[in-house]
Amino acid sequence: MEDRNYTLIRSTPFFKGLPEGTVEKATAHLVTRNHPANQVILLENDWGSSVYFILEGWVKIRTYNLEGKEVTLNILGKGEIFGEMAALDEVPRSTDVITLAPTIIGNMPAQDFVKLIYSEPMAGVRLAQLMGRRLRQVNRRLRLRESDSMSRVADTILFLADGQGKQTTEGVEIPNLPHRELSSLSGLARETVTRVLTKLEKKGLIKRDQDILRIPDLNALEKMIV
Repeated sequence: MEDRNYTLIRSTPFFKGLPEGTVEKATAHLVTRNHPANQVILLENDWGSSVYFILEGWVKIRTYNLEGKEVTLNILGKGEIFGEMAALDEVPRSTDVITLAPTIIGNMPAQDFVKLIYSEPMAGVRLAQLMGRRLRQVNRRLRLRESDSMSRVADTILFLADGQGKQTTEGVEIPNLPHRELSSLSGLARETVTRVLTKLEKKGLIKRDQDILRIPDLNALEKMIV
């Protein structure tokens, strides 16, 4: 693995605090690949032969409801991991994963990941923390499913900021996703999302600049949720 890619892998939250030798051994067979935007990385019902680490870029996790409509379950960015549950359960994958931007992904053989979890207690702790954070996010979004459109769009933006936000001097930055993705995440019509985003921008609660959506004050945006 190239030194730059190893540095990126080493900096992911999952490997934080793990012994250097353990990380080197676990990533010995890890392969990095560059993917263009809108490329399918995984398909539902694929078998879990690898675990994936996002080194650069963004992906969406999607499934389909009973009517065949696409539903975006999550957006993951740099430092995140996916495919771990299929590897641990030894069952087919339950969702699709598609890139939203040019993305670099590290593929770790599933057996190496499972061996790491069994042999390194801190790796198990990191995995439990990851699962706990995702469960809290899902619970919060489910609680707001019956809220008004302003609350749901604001919460979706805060959800993305919590998972992928980058702190800058001008606020927290997240990717300025297509409205169809925010629509799927929030469970609202795309036209409704567009209207709410315009209102939030007029209030100064968000600022959009091509690929970036900036949140100057998280607490002020949080107050829009009722």
